[in-house]
Amino acid sequence: MTEPVRLAKRLAEIVSCSRREAELYVEGGWVTVDGQVVQEPQFRVGQQKIVLHPDASLAPVELVTMLYHHPLEATAEIDSNKPPINIDNHAADDFSGIRPIKRHFSRLSKVLPIEPNASGLMVFTQDWRVLRKLVDDAATVEQEYIVEVEGQLEPHGLKQLNHGLSFNGRSLSPARVSWQNETRLRFAVKGTQPGQIAHMCKCVGLVAKFIKRIRIGKVSMAKLPPGKWRYLPASGRF
Repeated sequence: MTEPVRLAKRLAEIVSCSRREAELYVEGGWVTVDGQVVQEPQFRVGQQKIVLHPDASLAPVELVTMLYHHPLEATAEIDSNKPPINIDNHAADDFSGIRPIKRHFSRLSKVLPIEPNASGLMVFTQDWRVLRKLVDDAATVEQEYIVEVEGQLEPHGLKQLNHGLSFNGRSLSPARVSWQNETRLRFAVKGTQPGQIAHMCKCVGLVAKFIKRIRIGKVSMAKLPPGKWRYLPASGRF
């Protein structure tokens, strides 16, 4: 009986490539073992059928950014070390053209934390360019929120929401706040800090009952279902 060997070694023998090239093929999700994709080069194989996808590429695995719809019922702060993203909650209508592979689910950083007790758009990324944009330029990136409120708006309260309030001892930048209906406000604000939206509402006599972030910069959540994620396509820019 043949002793089991590393998948990368066996693949290199089958397709006449270097061991490193074989590892890249495996890590890129291009190799099946008895019909199942295996992405660990060290996986041990014996007599199984090993197939390299005909479209296999040695191009490096691209760094990805994922958009996640944080659901209303999951109000607890998300642990940045355990992003709520896996292959099982990938949105069916993801048309980015990116093939999910295991390496996409590691070393994800959460950027621009969402408001406490809020739902809506969250961003997790491996890409240092996205990190730099959303962290270093956070003060200039506009975020859009839909806020369900109750209470009686103070006189000139809408004007104050747009400009004139402070938070944590600092004056807030001008915002764009308008009514969507009798109980719902739309906030478009830059440099948002956790807790700021609820504080702004309280300052003008309102209580923020539900807060939902629907856009960060130029990227909107669109019709992404709660609890699901999709890739930011290559053409996507914040």
